Amino acid sequence: MISEKMTAMVKNSSAIRAMFEEGKIMAAKYGAENVYDFSLGNPNVPAPEAVKQAIENILQEEDPLMVHGYMSNSGYEDVRAAIADSLNQRFGTKFHQENILMTVGAAGGLNVVMKTLLNPGEEVLTFAPYFGEYRSYVSNYEGILRAVPANTVDFQPNLEQFEAMICEKTKAVIVNSPNNPTGVVYSEATIRKMAAILEKKEKEYGTSIYLVSDEPYRELAYDGVEVPYLTKYYHNTIVGYSYSKSLSLPGERIGYLVIPDEADDSETIIGAANVANRILGYVNAPSLFQRVIAKCLDAKVDLEYYNRNRKTLYEGLVKAGFSCVKPEGAFYLWMKSPVEDDKAFCEAAKKYHLLIVPGSSFGGSGYVRLAYCVSYETICNALPKFEELAAEYKL
Repeated sequence: MISEKMTAMVKNSSAIRAMFEEGKIMAAKYGAENVYDFSLGNPNVPAPEAVKQAIENILQEEDPLMVHGYMSNSGYEDVRAAIADSLNQRFGTKFHQENILMTVGAAGGLNVVMKTLLNPGEEVLTFAPYFGEYRSYVSNYEGILRAVPANTVDFQPNLEQFEAMICEKTKAVIVNSPNNPTGVVYSEATIRKMAAILEKKEKEYGTSIYLVSDEPYRELAYDGVEVPYLTKYYHNTIVGYSYSKSLSLPGERIGYLVIPDEADDSETIIGAANVANRILGYVNAPSLFQRVIAKCLDAKVDLEYYNRNRKTLYEGLVKAGFSCVKPEGAFYLWMKSPVEDDKAFCEAAKKYHLLIVPGSSFGGSGYVRLAYCVSYETICNALPKFEELAAEYKL
């Protein structure tokens, strides 16, 4: 017998992963070239050559007892210092190594933050549509996730509703920009207004409300769009970063948290986050890849690969008659379902071997998400199938 809490979580397990597994079955049945899987955000761009070179150099030149051994729960001091210096150069911040905590990806980092901050019954706000795993990350620590209803005009955060939903139980707010699933980048004007609301509510309730910025897609922004660095706008910001997308290393599970000195009770939070990193079972972030990313802070994946996919898919779907939000960042496209039941629409798409994820999995019913981090050939070959799907719905 498993726990009642896990029984519910198994029942509501990720629709994205379920679709991904179904895609493998379909590929075996029909041939991989005849299945168009847009379900999972698994990068199709190889890691930069600098990553391979860094691995080889580290294994050849550095002490293996150090490379593969334990270190501080917060990570190697020199790696954290290098990340702090890089952020300071890029964003004009003033971080030091104590502000950086190495984590097992962004997901591990968010769990560390929630474990550190939440008491049972406290609330965390996020903006619909949102990455569905936030529900689990918050409930893991007996918190309550509340989603601010979507602004379906441009999918910037609905700040009027946001302000109305903040209460004395609000402990944190999770934002994700560039956004999964919409591809929208939250503008500087939006961030400034959000920060002003949070500062007002902190004074009103006499509490600290932490803004947790989930940033695995920060480096994936197109057409010159700027992604604001949130610690510069709101004092109680904590940043969670991952190299899964920026260096195409999703399976290596490497990232970090930034906990600025400006955050209320920052010293205590940093200490607690270190303990949380250990007692959650992570102990420390993967040692080899801590050392690797320190040598690859200026490396980047080929953004033009994703950009070509983005333009081709967006233009092809719009031409077919679908209504889509043009992505500004990440590698997801948010498309309106031609029928209210987005799950039924996704089932219909399977007839054409198209695997897309219902928006209801992200708290965005009536829409679907397509991950365009696939091969360019997949997109080109899928577009005629989308045209057939559109014809079925007389678009």
